[in-house]
Amino acid sequence: MTLSALLLSAALAALQPEPSDQARRIAQETIILDGHVDVPYRVARSGEDVGEATEAGDFDYPRAMEGGLNAPFMSIYVAATYQETGGAKAQADRLIGLIEGLTFQHPDKFEIAKSPADVRRITGEGKIALPLGMENGAPIEGDLGNLQHFYDRGIRYITLTHSKVNHISDSSYDEERRWGGLSPFGEMMVSRMNDLGIMVDVSHISDEAFDDVMRISRAPVIASHSSLRHFTPGFERNMSDRMVRELGKKGGVVMINFGSSFLTKDANERRSAADAAYEAAVERGGGTATDEGRMGYVAAWNEANPYPYADLEDVLDHIDRAVRLAGIDHVGIGSDYDGVGDSLPTGLKDAASFPVLVEGLLGRGYSEEEVKKILSGNAMRVWEEVEQVASERE
Repeated sequence: MTLSALLLSAALAALQPEPSDQARRIAQETIILDGHVDVPYRVARSGEDVGEATEAGDFDYPRAMEGGLNAPFMSIYVAATYQETGGAKAQADRLIGLIEGLTFQHPDKFEIAKSPADVRRITGEGKIALPLGMENGAPIEGDLGNLQHFYDRGIRYITLTHSKVNHISDSSYDEERRWGGLSPFGEMMVSRMNDLGIMVDVSHISDEAFDDVMRISRAPVIASHSSLRHFTPGFERNMSDRMVRELGKKGGVVMINFGSSFLTKDANERRSAADAAYEAAVERGGGTATDEGRMGYVAAWNEANPYPYADLEDVLDHIDRAVRLAGIDHVGIGSDYDGVGDSLPTGLKDAASFPVLVEGLLGRGYSEEEVKKILSGNAMRVWEEVEQVASERE
């Protein structure tokens, strides 16, 4: 982050009102289930011990406890590059092992949760429950038997793809639409996930793949860390109004992403604006665009044009619209902490910030009961319904 961006972020943060005692109480007495926190990938790169206070990152034990974040889904993120190099399954196993190691190192602070009942028991004991979700289905490697393997290791949702098309699904980020939605294997995989009790996560997949999931899944599904396309026109990674409605009708939950580029048009178009400015400068100067020239120009452009951070009100706008589209029972939280770099909105910069969100929700007129549904009640209900569908298959 540039110096000017840091100063702007600090100034805006200072303007945020302190959460009320009521908001702090709600955050502390309620299970807060966050659908997507990228701690495993961060720890794999840095070696940090998030069981203690850390200088970097968005999540650690002290900040999570301060904010009341006691049920964050740990994202077992496997980059699309593993689809080309191989080793996706091994990478997922390594990241799961890191979280297992964290619980062994701090048994008084963390425990892996494999069910909603586990979440209630663990949080009731004053610890942080760590359910596991796999971001990118590449580790399945075309073998439905690997679904059982990862279920046994604790995976309770799978984001079918990530930034590139894989053997399961087309990606919202990828121009290649190999399958026109789900692949034939992907259709079988969704059905088998229903059988096992693994939630299907529609974040990252193409619109056509979403429609396939809606057609095939016998259980409600989740969008673990997506926001609303209404506020970011043309950004397929977010969900359209139609998709949010259909997700709600299916009984699912959309879990709002806190990344600024997911929340506002200005932040979403930031990179393309910098690239366009560079191309215009090259054209004016009669030169030739180069990667090195682009890098230098964009760095200077970013310094002169502070990042347009979203704020709490933007997050609340997404929540409000999702509630209007799908209903109060179909909206949750998927912050993407440790997964969206320094783009988090003012007022919600880390895991300690949930009382600020609660205060904002109360200010928008939500009752305590409705706030608690958004914080975890809706996601827990979906998880339980997915378990019920699996039990009916047995």
